[in-house]
Amino acid sequence: MSPDPSNPGGFDPRTTTRPHPTLLTYYTIISLAALIAFPIVWLVRFFKYETLRYRFDDEGVSMAWGLLFRREINLTYRRIQDIHLTRNLIQRWMGLATVSVQTASGSATPEMQIEGVREFAALRDFLYTRMRGAREQGTPGEPRATGDDEALALLLEIRDELVGVRAALSAARAGDRP
Repeated sequence: MSPDPSNPGGFDPRTTTRPHPTLLTYYTIISLAALIAFPIVWLVRFFKYETLRYRFDDEGVSMAWGLLFRREINLTYRRIQDIHLTRNLIQRWMGLATVSVQTASGSATPEMQIEGVREFAALRDFLYTRMRGAREQGTPGEPRATGDDEALALLLEIRDELVGVRAALSAARAGDRP
């Protein structure tokens, strides 16, 4: 796929399908903190790393992982409400971050956490751009209105309503006079 012309930095998330190999090193360091449970914790993280797949397309983003219990998350850009970047000390040292994508699902936890992408700021910007673009397009068959058009229409409606109220008040006052 050709790079996105609106992305001058050259990072194209649509070509990202696997996490960066540094993520496995991060998982190993985090697993060491489990001390005695290291082998179990590391194996779980290792299999997550090996099976983790991303897909960014024109409709949305999907993420899948799991060996015995496969988990898949598919989000359209329209459903995305907010995007957060988190980086702990080890992630900063390794040049990684976690991109948390939240929806209006009512859950306190993010719907999707994208890990193992070194170009996390560019990914966040890409998702914000797609999220805003999906909201501006509206539903198919619906006329597209920008935020300025909607605000102008609302202000004109308020103005017309106030003109009507003034006219009604003037007519009521004129009717009270002898």
